[in-house]
Amino acid sequence: MIDHAHVERWLADYVSAWKSYDSAAIGALFSSDATYRYHPYDDEPLRGREAVIASWLANRDKPNTYDAEYKPIAVDGNTAVAQGRTQYFADDGKTLQREFHNLFVMRFDGEGYCTDFTEWYMQTPKS
Repeated sequence: MIDHAHVERWLADYVSAWKSYDSAAIGALFSSDATYRYHPYDDEPLRGREAVIASWLANRDKPNTYDAEYKPIAVDGNTAVAQGRTQYFADDGKTLQREFHNLFVMRFDGEGYCTDFTEWYMQTPKS
């Protein structure tokens, strides 16, 4: 079983891996047979650690134009739910262009790797 602290560390590592686009850091998050859905309605998830790494590397965001913070809100056995916020900025790295509120559902194996990841997100309406 995993605990709140493990999920908190995993989420911090997730953001770090995203910011670095380091394939080893991305791979260290997921089991070899992980499934990954960017949207809950995806019929076919990405399958396998290598597919997740390849997808992240193929869809890179421009450096210093995004930030995120996610926190676990529920942990039950090997399943965790996290919520957070993702922000995208103009090239100056300061001017907010888009903001999303995120919900992640994650399942972990006994070694702490994520075996199943599904993301929900909603864009903050412009005022």
